[in-house]
Amino acid sequence: MYAALGVLGFSFSFPATHWTLDGFGPWSATGIRGLLAAVIALVALVATRAPLPSRGDWRALAVVAAGCVIGFPLLTTFALQASSTAHSAVVIGALPMATATISALRTGRRPSRAFWAAASAGAAAVIAFTISQNHGRPTSADLYLLGALLVCAAGYAEGGQLSARMPGWQVIAWGAVLAAPVNVAVCAVALAHEPVRLTAVAITGMAYIAGISQLGGFVVWYRGMGLIGVARASQLQLVQPLLTLVWAVLLLGEHLSAAVPLTAAVVLGCIVVTQRARTA
Repeated sequence: MYAALGVLGFSFSFPATHWTLDGFGPWSATGIRGLLAAVIALVALVATRAPLPSRGDWRALAVVAAGCVIGFPLLTTFALQASSTAHSAVVIGALPMATATISALRTGRRPSRAFWAAASAGAAAVIAFTISQNHGRPTSADLYLLGALLVCAAGYAEGGQLSARMPGWQVIAWGAVLAAPVNVAVCAVALAHEPVRLTAVAITGMAYIAGISQLGGFVVWYRGMGLIGVARASQLQLVQPLLTLVWAVLLLGEHLSAAVPLTAAVVLGCIVVTQRARTA
C-alpha cells in the first residue's frame, strides 16, 4: 500500500513539471523544488529530533541526493521542454527493470526467473505503448530520459536498502538536506539568468513537485520498499506511466490511442506475477 501510494504521487510529477515550466526555467525549477523540499525536511528532522545517519549510510544518502533530488528532476525537466508528457513517460516504463537490476547487483539477492520474465514483459509493454504515442520517432529528449533513468534507478535502489534500517521519510529527508548546497548554488545562478513568471499554474506545479514529487511521495515509496523489498516494490511502478498518460489527457489535453486498456491489462498482470514471485 505504501509503495502504491508513492507511485500514485509520482504519476502526477510530469504534468506538474509541465505546469511549473509555465513560469520557471528548467534550472530554476530544479533548484527551487529541491530547496523547498530541503527546508521542509530539515524542519521535520529537527522537530522529531531525528538522529544523524551512521557514518556508513552517508554514501548511500549521497546517491539518493544525486539521483533523486538533483539528477532525475533536472534531466526530466529538460526532457519535458523538448517532448510531450506522453513520450517522456517512457523513462518510467524502463525504471522498474533498471531499479530491480541495480538492486540485485548491489545486494546479491536474485529474483526468480518468473520475476524477471514478468518484469521484462511489463517494461516492454509500457515502452512499446509510450513510444507508439510518437510513432517511434526518436527525439532530442531521449538522452535526457536515459540519463534520468540511470541516476534515479540508483537512487531508488540505495534508498530502498536504507529504508530497511531507518525510517523511509528520514532517507529522503537527509537526501534533500544533503543536496541543499547544490540546489542553493543552482538557484543563485539560474534565477539571475532565467526569467520567472509567477502564474497560478506555475506556482501550483512548483508546490506539487516540491512537496509531493520531491518529498512526500518518497516518504511512502521508501517505506514500501523497506517493507517488501526494492525489487518487488519497483515493479509496482510499471503502472506509473499509464497513470501519467491519463493525467496528460485529462489535464493537458494530450491525445492517447485506444491501446490504453490493453496495455493496462498486460501491466497489471505482470505486477501480479512479480508480487508473487520469490527472491533468492
